[in-house]
Amino acid sequence: QVQLVESGGGLVQAGGSLRLSCAASGSIFSISHMGWYRQAPGKERELVAVISSGGSTKYADSVKGRFTISRDNAKNTVYLQMNSLKPEDTAVYYCNAGVVVTYWPDDYWGQGTQVTVSS
Repeated sequence: QVQLVESGGGLVQAGGSLRLSCAASGSIFSISHMGWYRQAPGKERELVAVISSGGSTKYADSVKGRFTISRDNAKNTVYLQMNSLKPEDTAVYYCNAGVVVTYWPDDYWGQGTQVTVSS
C-alpha cells in the first residue's frame, strides 16, 4: 500500500509564506508526477502545481510567480513553497502522486492540509 502524508499547513496573514511537504511511502517502484491541488469551501478541487519526474513544472495562473513546486526524488517528497499569500489561497491543499507499484502508475492522494490566509 502507498501513503501520502502532508504537513506544513496552518494560519498565516496575507503576504506571508508557508511551505507544504508531502512524503510518499510504502510499496513504491517509482513515482511519475507529483503535485498539489486545493479545494476551497463551495468550490471544485483545482490544480495548483505539478512537477514531473524530470523536473518539468506547471502552475495555475493564479499562483504563478508566488508558488514554487519542487521534489526530492531520493526522499519521494514534494514541496510547495507559497509566498505572498492571499486570502483567496485559503483552501484544503491535497498532495497527489502517480505511483508505480507494479507496472502502471496509479493516482494516490494525501489526506489534505488546511491553509488559511487572513486579511
